[in-house]
Amino acid sequence: MKIAVVILNWNTKGYLRSFLPTLIRSCEALGQDEWGPVAEVVVADSGSTDGSMDTMAEVFPSIKTIPLGENYGFTGGYNRALAQIKAEYFVLINSDILVDEGWLKPLLEWMETHPECGICGPKLHALIKSEGSYSKTEKFEYAGAAGGLLDHFGFPYCRGRIRSKVEDDHGQYDTPANVLWVSGACLMIRSSLWRELGGLDDRFFAHMEEIDLCWRAQLQGWKVSIVPSSTIWHLGGGTLPQNSPWKLQLNFRNNLLLLDNNLTLTYLSQGISEKKATAKASRMIAFRKFLDNCAKLIYSCTGKKEYAAAVGKAHEEFEKLRVEAHKTPILAPVAKVEGLTHKLILL
Repeated sequence: MKIAVVILNWNTKGYLRSFLPTLIRSCEALGQDEWGPVAEVVVADSGSTDGSMDTMAEVFPSIKTIPLGENYGFTGGYNRALAQIKAEYFVLINSDILVDEGWLKPLLEWMETHPECGICGPKLHALIKSEGSYSKTEKFEYAGAAGGLLDHFGFPYCRGRIRSKVEDDHGQYDTPANVLWVSGACLMIRSSLWRELGGLDDRFFAHMEEIDLCWRAQLQGWKVSIVPSSTIWHLGGGTLPQNSPWKLQLNFRNNLLLLDNNLTLTYLSQGISEKKATAKASRMIAFRKFLDNCAKLIYSCTGKKEYAAAVGKAHEEFEKLRVEAHKTPILAPVAKVEGLTHKLILL
């Protein structure tokens, strides 16, 4: 097939019932080519215990499913699922996303007409649930908005969202743009690039793994683009609540892993010597850990002991994980990566 639209499901039976029908219709709208349907939906299940696979068999029997048996996280789940799928393009999409019929065509057309682009994504708007029904909004969604960058300190933010402040979409980001990252809630990637990069870094488990993937792709000379003619609506927070200490722990840990994976190679790609690149990256990570410890102190002083403990655990896990061998290949950068530094304010 040309496009495999893959949902990684874990105990979201209700979302499958609510959002899968429109996703299936949107794929069918692309029609067929000489090899069959242009786009097909695949649901990979991470050992759900809520009857998700029974729902798939009863309600969506024609949709291919891949039972993974257990929860390997976003990273391990997609790595295992996509290894079993043959397609020219992979679309990673969350189960809590509402699409319209025309969302997928602009992404495909962008990839077909921009061979330098390895990964692209749509604009994300917020989806709201109220009294049992879902409502589309014109407000950007927190997790991805209109494409992402990093700030001076290596914290991710989005065009359309800075920290917790989210903008309304007035068309201010309706010009296609190259960004540092697009949200893993929905992204399209060339399958050849996925294999070249070794997929997602398994150590992340969940959170910021798509930023790492996009950054590594650009270190190989690929572009990452936001395609604003495609818009989807994301409910968000379907797996871990915003106030989860474990979610906080993953975010602090993975932000450090993200910088550790990519900073040195980014500096090398700009012509800095290996010694200076390594030292510069080490200073940035040390400074970030200092900022994290300031946050830990604030959590402790305001009675949020579980959050403070989560930051400490994040640092402990980071130190253990950074010395382990990467399960995905972290490739040397191309000789010169044009246009990368303007997306990294911290450089």
